[in-house]
Amino acid sequence: MEDFHFAGGLPGFLSRITDLLHLDRPTVSHDTLREQLAGARVHDDDVIRPRDNPVASEGGVAVLRGNLCPDGAVIKHIAAEPRLLRHTGPAVVFDDYRTMRRTIDDPALGITADSVLVLRGAGPKGGPGMPEYGMLPLPDPLLKQGVRDMVRISDARMSGTGHGACVLHVAPESHVDGPMALVRTGDPVTLDVRARTFRLDVDDELARRRAEWTRTPAPRS
Repeated sequence: MEDFHFAGGLPGFLSRITDLLHLDRPTVSHDTLREQLAGARVHDDDVIRPRDNPVASEGGVAVLRGNLCPDGAVIKHIAAEPRLLRHTGPAVVFDDYRTMRRTIDDPALGITADSVLVLRGAGPKGGPGMPEYGMLPLPDPLLKQGVRDMVRISDARMSGTGHGACVLHVAPESHVDGPMALVRTGDPVTLDVRARTFRLDVDDELARRRAEWTRTPAPRS
Protein backbone atom coordinates (compact mmCIF):
# COMPACT_ATOMS: atom_id res chain seq x y z
CA MET A 1 0.00 0.00 0.00
CA GLU A 2 2.91 2.34 0.65
CA ASP A 3 4.25 1.66 -2.85
CA PHE A 4 0.77 2.31 -4.25
CA HIS A 5 0.58 5.62 -2.38
CA PHE A 6 3.92 6.87 -3.69
CA ALA A 7 3.14 5.68 -7.22
CA GLY A 8 0.16 8.03 -7.37
CA GLY A 9 -2.38 6.41 -5.08
CA LEU A 10 -6.07 6.28 -5.87
CA PRO A 11 -6.04 9.50 -7.96
CA GLY A 12 -3.24 8.09 -10.08
CA PHE A 13 -5.06 4.82 -10.53
CA LEU A 14 -8.33 6.55 -11.45
CA SER A 15 -6.49 8.71 -13.99
CA ARG A 16 -5.72 5.47 -15.87
CA ILE A 17 -9.40 4.53 -16.22
CA THR A 18 -11.09 7.87 -16.87
CA ASP A 19 -12.88 6.45 -19.92
CA LEU A 20 -14.75 4.10 -17.57
CA LEU A 21 -15.84 6.77 -15.08
CA HIS A 22 -18.67 9.31 -14.92
CA LEU A 23 -16.30 12.24 -14.51
CA ASP A 24 -18.92 14.98 -14.32
CA ARG A 25 -20.95 13.55 -11.46
CA PRO A 26 -20.72 15.62 -8.25
CA THR A 27 -18.84 14.13 -5.33
CA VAL A 28 -19.34 14.54 -1.57
CA SER A 29 -16.97 17.52 -1.65
CA HIS A 30 -19.27 19.25 -4.20
CA ASP A 31 -16.76 19.30 -7.04
CA THR A 32 -16.72 16.71 -9.81
CA LEU A 33 -14.51 13.69 -10.19
CA ARG A 34 -13.01 15.35 -13.25
CA GLU A 35 -11.96 18.33 -11.11
CA GLN A 36 -10.56 16.06 -8.43
CA LEU A 37 -8.45 14.14 -10.93
CA ALA A 38 -7.03 17.24 -12.61
CA GLY A 39 -3.27 16.88 -12.46
CA ALA A 40 -3.38 13.32 -11.11
CA ARG A 41 -0.77 11.06 -12.63
CA VAL A 42 1.13 7.85 -12.08
CA HIS A 43 4.77 8.03 -10.95
CA ASP A 44 5.68 4.33 -11.24
CA ASP A 45 4.32 2.17 -14.07
CA ASP A 46 5.51 -1.02 -12.36
CA VAL A 47 3.18 -0.40 -9.42
CA ILE A 48 0.15 1.14 -11.16
CA ARG A 49 0.40 -0.43 -14.57
CA PRO A 50 -1.02 0.82 -17.85
CA ARG A 51 -3.95 -1.28 -19.00
CA ASP A 52 -1.94 -2.54 -21.98
CA ASN A 53 0.73 -3.95 -19.62
CA PRO A 54 -1.14 -5.89 -16.92
CA VAL A 55 0.47 -8.02 -14.24
CA ALA A 56 -1.40 -11.04 -15.62
CA SER A 57 -3.37 -11.87 -18.74
CA GLU A 58 -6.57 -12.48 -16.76
CA GLY A 59 -8.14 -11.49 -13.46
CA GLY A 60 -6.54 -12.83 -10.31
CA VAL A 61 -9.64 -14.50 -8.83
CA ALA A 62 -11.45 -17.57 -10.16
CA VAL A 63 -14.69 -19.31 -9.25
CA LEU A 64 -14.36 -23.09 -9.19
CA ARG A 65 -17.02 -25.80 -9.54
CA GLY A 66 -17.02 -29.51 -8.81
CA ASN A 67 -18.38 -32.20 -6.55
CA LEU A 68 -16.66 -30.56 -3.55
CA CYS A 69 -18.25 -27.20 -4.24
CA PRO A 70 -21.50 -27.56 -6.21
CA ASP A 71 -22.40 -23.97 -5.32
CA GLY A 72 -18.90 -22.72 -6.06
CA ALA A 73 -15.62 -21.88 -4.37
CA VAL A 74 -13.10 -19.07 -4.84
CA ILE A 75 -9.34 -19.03 -5.33
CA LYS A 76 -7.07 -16.00 -5.69
CA HIS A 77 -4.88 -17.90 -8.13
CA ILE A 78 -2.61 -14.96 -8.91
CA ALA A 79 -1.29 -15.31 -5.34
CA ALA A 80 -0.56 -19.06 -5.64
CA GLU A 81 2.58 -20.82 -6.79
CA PRO A 82 2.04 -21.73 -10.48
CA ARG A 83 2.99 -25.38 -9.89
CA LEU A 84 -0.12 -25.79 -7.72
CA LEU A 85 -2.67 -24.46 -10.20
CA ARG A 86 -3.05 -28.02 -11.52
CA HIS A 87 -2.54 -30.38 -8.62
CA THR A 88 -3.78 -33.70 -7.21
CA GLY A 89 -2.88 -34.72 -3.69
CA PRO A 90 -4.15 -36.61 -0.64
CA ALA A 91 -6.38 -34.73 1.79
CA VAL A 92 -5.41 -34.12 5.40
CA VAL A 93 -8.64 -33.16 7.16
CA PHE A 94 -9.16 -30.95 10.21
CA ASP A 95 -12.64 -30.60 11.69
CA ASP A 96 -12.01 -27.30 13.43
CA TYR A 97 -9.45 -24.51 13.61
CA ARG A 98 -8.25 -25.16 17.15
CA THR A 99 -7.48 -28.80 16.40
CA MET A 100 -5.62 -27.77 13.27
CA ARG A 101 -3.46 -25.25 15.14
CA ARG A 102 -2.69 -27.78 17.85
CA THR A 103 -1.77 -30.70 15.57
CA ILE A 104 -0.58 -29.32 12.23
CA ASP A 105 3.10 -29.85 13.07
CA ASP A 106 2.58 -33.46 14.25
CA PRO A 107 4.77 -35.77 12.12
CA ALA A 108 2.22 -38.53 12.68
CA LEU A 109 -0.14 -36.78 10.26
CA GLY A 110 2.29 -37.54 7.43
CA ILE A 111 1.82 -34.18 5.75
CA THR A 112 3.99 -33.64 2.67
CA ALA A 113 4.28 -30.79 0.19
CA ASP A 114 1.80 -32.66 -2.04
CA SER A 115 -0.87 -32.95 0.67
CA VAL A 116 -4.09 -30.95 0.43
CA LEU A 117 -4.95 -29.38 3.78
CA VAL A 118 -8.70 -29.30 4.48
CA LEU A 119 -10.28 -27.19 7.22
CA ARG A 120 -14.03 -27.55 7.59
CA GLY A 121 -16.58 -26.24 10.04
CA ALA A 122 -15.46 -22.64 9.44
CA GLY A 123 -18.29 -21.27 7.31
CA PRO A 124 -21.03 -18.77 8.20
CA LYS A 125 -22.96 -21.28 10.33
CA GLY A 126 -20.26 -23.75 11.30
CA GLY A 127 -17.61 -21.22 12.31
CA PRO A 128 -19.83 -19.60 13.33
CA GLY A 129 -19.56 -16.33 11.41
CA MET A 130 -17.14 -17.39 8.64
CA PRO A 131 -13.93 -16.44 10.50
CA GLU A 132 -10.78 -15.39 8.68
CA TYR A 133 -9.15 -18.82 8.85
CA GLY A 134 -8.71 -19.44 5.13
CA MET A 135 -4.94 -19.00 4.84
CA LEU A 136 -4.15 -22.22 6.69
CA PRO A 137 -0.63 -22.30 8.15
CA LEU A 138 1.99 -24.60 6.68
CA PRO A 139 3.55 -27.22 8.96
CA ASP A 140 6.86 -26.11 10.49
CA PRO A 141 8.76 -29.18 9.20
CA LEU A 142 7.82 -28.26 5.62
CA LEU A 143 8.67 -24.60 6.15
CA LYS A 144 12.12 -25.70 7.27
CA GLN A 145 12.45 -27.65 4.03
CA GLY A 146 11.71 -24.50 2.04
CA VAL A 147 8.07 -25.24 1.17
CA ARG A 148 6.18 -21.95 0.90
CA ASP A 149 2.82 -22.95 -0.55
CA MET A 150 0.40 -25.87 -0.53
CA VAL A 151 -3.15 -26.43 -1.73
CA ARG A 152 -5.47 -25.55 1.14
CA ILE A 153 -9.26 -25.83 1.29
CA SER A 154 -11.76 -24.24 3.63
CA ASP A 155 -15.32 -22.99 3.90
CA ALA A 156 -13.82 -20.01 5.75
CA ARG A 157 -12.59 -16.72 4.28
CA MET A 158 -9.23 -14.93 4.31
CA SER A 159 -7.92 -11.41 4.13
CA GLY A 160 -7.52 -9.73 0.78
CA THR A 161 -3.81 -9.54 1.52
CA GLY A 162 -3.60 -13.30 2.10
CA HIS A 163 -1.67 -15.47 -0.34
CA GLY A 164 -1.19 -19.05 -1.40
CA ALA A 165 -3.15 -21.77 -3.18
CA CYS A 166 -6.15 -21.41 -0.87
CA VAL A 167 -9.59 -22.51 -2.10
CA LEU A 168 -12.11 -20.66 0.05
CA HIS A 169 -15.81 -19.88 0.48
CA VAL A 170 -16.52 -23.53 -0.39
CA ALA A 171 -20.28 -23.79 -0.78
CA PRO A 172 -22.39 -25.28 0.60
CA GLU A 173 -20.36 -25.18 3.80
CA SER A 174 -19.69 -28.45 5.59
CA HIS A 175 -21.95 -27.63 8.53
CA VAL A 176 -25.05 -27.57 6.32
CA ASP A 177 -24.42 -30.88 4.56
CA GLY A 178 -21.91 -29.57 2.02
CA PRO A 179 -19.70 -32.22 0.39
CA MET A 180 -16.67 -31.03 2.40
CA ALA A 181 -18.26 -32.84 5.35
CA LEU A 182 -17.65 -36.12 3.53
CA VAL A 183 -13.92 -35.71 2.87
CA ARG A 184 -11.62 -38.13 4.67
CA THR A 185 -7.89 -37.98 5.21
CA GLY A 186 -6.17 -39.71 2.32
CA ASP A 187 -8.84 -38.93 -0.27
CA PRO A 188 -7.39 -37.67 -3.57
CA VAL A 189 -8.39 -34.06 -4.30
CA THR A 190 -7.81 -32.39 -7.67
CA LEU A 191 -7.55 -28.66 -8.27
CA ASP A 192 -7.46 -27.40 -11.86
CA VAL A 193 -7.65 -23.62 -12.02
CA ARG A 194 -7.45 -23.43 -15.81
CA ALA A 195 -10.46 -25.73 -16.10
CA ARG A 196 -12.11 -23.93 -13.14
CA THR A 197 -12.70 -27.27 -11.43
CA PHE A 198 -12.15 -28.59 -7.95
CA ARG A 199 -13.17 -32.10 -7.03
CA LEU A 200 -12.93 -35.05 -4.68
CA ASP A 201 -11.94 -38.13 -6.68
CA VAL A 202 -14.08 -40.66 -4.81
CA ASP A 203 -17.45 -40.42 -6.57
CA ASP A 204 -18.31 -44.04 -5.82
CA GLU A 205 -17.99 -43.37 -2.07
CA LEU A 206 -19.95 -40.15 -1.67
CA ALA A 207 -23.48 -41.59 -1.59
CA ARG A 208 -22.57 -44.11 1.11
CA ARG A 209 -20.75 -41.51 3.19
CA ARG A 210 -23.66 -39.09 2.94
CA ALA A 211 -26.04 -41.74 4.25
CA GLU A 212 -23.79 -42.21 7.29
CA TRP A 213 -23.12 -38.51 7.94
CA THR A 214 -24.51 -36.67 10.98
CA ARG A 215 -24.12 -32.96 11.62
CA THR A 216 -21.70 -31.79 14.31
CA PRO A 217 -23.08 -29.00 16.51
CA ALA A 218 -21.55 -25.62 15.69
CA PRO A 219 -19.18 -24.26 18.35
CA ARG A 220 -20.18 -21.23 20.35
CA SER A 221 -18.67 -17.99 19.11
